Amino acid sequence: MQISESDLKYLELLSDSYRTIGEASTEIINLMAIQNLPKGTEHFISDIHGEYESFLHILKNASGVIKLKIDELFQDTVSEAERKSLATLIYYPEQKLEIIKQTEPNLEDFYRKTLCRLIELCKKVTFKYTRSHVRKQTPKEYGYIIEELLYGAPSHENKTKYQESIIDSIIEISAADDFIIKMSELISRVSVNRLHILGDIYDRGPGGDIVMDALMKHHSLDIQWGNHDILWMGGAAGNMSCIANIIRICTRYDNLHTLEVGYGISIRPLVTFALSTYADDTCPNFKPKVSKKDALYASDVNSLAKINKAIAIIQFKLEGQLIEKHTCYEMDALRLLHKIDYKNFTVEIDGKVYELNNKYFPTIDPEDPYKLTETEEAVMERLTAAFLESETLQKHVQFLFSKGSIYSTYNDNLLFHGCIPLESSGEFSEVKTSDRVVKGKEWFDYAERIVRQGYFGEEGSKEKERGIDFFWYLWCGYKSPLFGKKKITTFERCFIDDESTWHEAKNPYYSLINNEKIVDKIVEEFGLTKGVARIINGHMPVNKGTSPLHAGGRVFVIDGGFAKPYQKKTGIAGYSLIYNSYGFILASHEPFESAHIAVEQEKDIHSTMVAKEDITERILIKSTDTGKMIQEKIDNLKKLLYSYRNGLIKEKI
Repeated sequence: MQISESDLKYLELLSDSYRTIGEASTEIINLMAIQNLPKGTEHFISDIHGEYESFLHILKNASGVIKLKIDELFQDTVSEAERKSLATLIYYPEQKLEIIKQTEPNLEDFYRKTLCRLIELCKKVTFKYTRSHVRKQTPKEYGYIIEELLYGAPSHENKTKYQESIIDSIIEISAADDFIIKMSELISRVSVNRLHILGDIYDRGPGGDIVMDALMKHHSLDIQWGNHDILWMGGAAGNMSCIANIIRICTRYDNLHTLEVGYGISIRPLVTFALSTYADDTCPNFKPKVSKKDALYASDVNSLAKINKAIAIIQFKLEGQLIEKHTCYEMDALRLLHKIDYKNFTVEIDGKVYELNNKYFPTIDPEDPYKLTETEEAVMERLTAAFLESETLQKHVQFLFSKGSIYSTYNDNLLFHGCIPLESSGEFSEVKTSDRVVKGKEWFDYAERIVRQGYFGEEGSKEKERGIDFFWYLWCGYKSPLFGKKKITTFERCFIDDESTWHEAKNPYYSLINNEKIVDKIVEEFGLTKGVARIINGHMPVNKGTSPLHAGGRVFVIDGGFAKPYQKKTGIAGYSLIYNSYGFILASHEPFESAHIAVEQEKDIHSTMVAKEDITERILIKSTDTGKMIQEKIDNLKKLLYSYRNGLIKEKI
């Protein structure tokens, strides 16, 4: 074995952790054993869009994995009703225990039976992990007890009595409730080894902030930013165009709760301005999609419509300014305010003239249509300050930066939200930036670097200013990897009745991904294995009658309609993709009613298997990215052993 001078310097450092031949040998044996365990389960979810109750339930049930394990383990010994009840208990232990304690005639018997079943289930979901890994996931206050229940008793004949005595003690000291809660949390936690969120945490649904809180508590995850996420990240960086878009979407979907309650951002300046400026305008095309009808319904709808229109006009002005400032964005098609005939109330788009359905523009100067009025400027300055000062929003966005990226590669899978910008020929689209032309992986890396500079850059620097502006391009730019359409048609949807103008042409990527040669071209560009690597993305809802699988199962598009507005088109309420040691399982989910109904009626989300990959040999950790890192450590430890045994490095006895 050849040991270079640079090797010796590193091995000297490594010897501080493994001080003797015995310590290095033990670690090699341990790592080689881990290499031959089955790979952990990965869970892929996309396009949550603030639907926090559905999302939290799918986290709790691991997309049906836990119920599947319960059925496998207890199908022959426990009734279907009891298995459903056990699953509900694991998903919602505190709530379910309260109901059980009110109805269960023999509580001690329930505790004993339930604890035994939870122990058996925990053994099943943890068998592929080392004791060390399970110990790290176990609540500290019960660490020793749980370890004894899972692995304890020195001989088989004593094992049952040993475990029974522990369970009896738990019940006797009134710790059963807390122990059941902690065991349930442990089972949910270890059922999924890695969570991948493929973008669009925010908008439409009522709880993007609640989803973020849950993600911040997760033990192992990565996030690929979606265009709706980058919008909020841009808002947190102070991009006024992003802020205007956020507020418009929140008013459109009657989702001010996230802004005002979740993030403490008051839109009072905008409300005051809108209700005054548009007092005589009914704003029919700006009425929100309100779902909750009560005594304030009519007033809410009228007020939100005026707020929506006010912020939309401000948005179009701000976007026009950005497009003029950055000619490299090539987005002149969105600058439409100067193409309006303010006498005849028509607008010219692509050489064709359309009548406007709203003719009230009190804040637009036809001679300078993209200039904000003094009041609009004051409104935006106050709103921007509120976004910058929201501690919770800033905390969530910092987490998105720390755990997220535009794309990632994991276990020979390429993960991203939107698309790889392609030409119809299948070539990577060339993108003009302010300093050069980029394409493919280089474009993704460049875009991520620019927005990171926008958020973390030095105040007042040109790099920070350019980065702040660039958040908006990633939200809706034609060649943005997060958007994937030729043009966003917000103006047309607001002011033109002709729905042909609403069409948003998709990037050729979405038709070309049925071609395996194109798929191979893409995965090779990102350093993955031709003929093997897969692409997993979301963003485009998979409509009824179409498949989420492309190129013979090499591409998964898993946006199935978490957001309720999409469910009429998709016919379902989302997809989940599971990748375990037996391959991929793609499941579709029916709509989720509420956590309350799930507990009271033991009603789980009904999932249907869409596709399943069956393999003859289980995938082991040594075949994964983690396995490659472990192998590198094994190789270095073997070099350290050689150095100890040949006197190149002294043991630290």
